[in-house]
Order: sequence, then structure tokens, then C-alpha cells
Amino acid sequence: MKITSYPEPQPEGFAFTAENAARAKTICARYPEGRKASATIALLDLAQRQNGGWLSPEAIEYVASYLDVASIRVFEVASFYSMFNLKPVGKYFIQVCRTTPCWLRGSDGITEACKKKLGVGLKQVTEDGLFSIVEVECLGACANAPMVQINDHYYEDLTPERMEAMIDELRAGGEVKVGSQTGRLASAPEGGPATLLDLPPPAKFTPPAPSTPNPSAPGESD
Repeated sequence: MKITSYPEPQPEGFAFTAENAARAKTICARYPEGRKASATIALLDLAQRQNGGWLSPEAIEYVASYLDVASIRVFEVASFYSMFNLKPVGKYFIQVCRTTPCWLRGSDGITEACKKKLGVGLKQVTEDGLFSIVEVECLGACANAPMVQINDHYYEDLTPERMEAMIDELRAGGEVKVGSQTGRLASAPEGGPATLLDLPPPAKFTPPAPSTPNPSAPGESD
């Protein structure tokens, strides 16, 4: 089950909600007069979040109009950065890192587990609109490979079995623990620390006693 057709136009158009309009105003105020175009990426991100995770042509044109720049300039930005999606994505947008450390640690198996579990291929959306999968380049969590990013969060130290279980948990409306799926702290060694285990405890700090002023010190007035 998948959705692969080109997105339908939004006949009602696109406009920021009142809350996002206030945010956009705050963002643009950070830049000097005549430099609102510097807010392009921030406003595209705002529009994408409001629009269900993707940028429709109407949303791109709205941002261009808001910033008073040509639509093609905003489209150039939206089509260049992989953080922006020009077609609909699932509610849970799974980005599988495939760069060398993750690949060596089994990222191909993570991708295949997602495809098998969801019944869709890369850049496709499940029929219920809940999931979509893409492969991306390095996400910067190499020490915890393999890993995926789902929406704004990282899920690390994965196995195909754990990836499938996470999909089940998300589909059921549950919350999945963010970060390492094996319980390790950040990128600490698997199994806990292996070095510097027998260091003595730090010495207790004793502050020096306050000095007593000398009334006869030279230069002091009566």
C-alpha cells in the first residue's frame, strides 16, 4: 500500500496560522531592513511544519510573497536542502542514515526492515498516511550506528528487529524512547566505561582562611 502520485494542488491556498505569523514576524525582525530574504530557511521550516511535513507549491509561493522575493529564489532553497520535502510524507518520517559507519553496522538491514514492515519503498507513503521512508547521508551519530531520524528525534543502536518493534509502537500511538535503544548513555562505550575505573576520589577542597587586614600597612590613612 503506497502513495506515489504527484501531490494535488491546494485550492484553498496556504497562509500562516496566527501563531506562526507571529513567529515569522519575530524571525524576520532579527535581520536588518531590506534583508528579510535571510529568513528563507527559517520560514520554509515553519511552513513545512504547519503543512504536515512537506512544502506545497502554494506554501513556497506564500513564503516568497511574505519575504518579497521571487518564487524561484525560494524554490531554489527548498529544492536544494534535504531537510525540505516537496511531496507529502508520513506522519512519522523515517530517515535512515546510510553513510559509511551506519552502513558498516547494518543500515541496509534497517532500510529493508522498514520496507518489509510497512509494505512501501523509499520515498513512498503508507496508505494510512502514517509512515514514509528515505535514505539520507550522515546524521552525525556515527558512534551509535546504525541509526535513524524520525521527525525531530534520533533513534540509535538499532537492529532490524528493534526497528520493526518501534514501528509497531508508533502505529499503536505509543511513545518510543529517544536515543540509544540499548540503554547506553549518549555515545559511551557499549557495556559501560572500560578505562579510568580505579581513579581515586577527588581531594576535598578546603578554602583558605580569610586574610586579616594589617592596620599599620603603609599607605593606609588614619
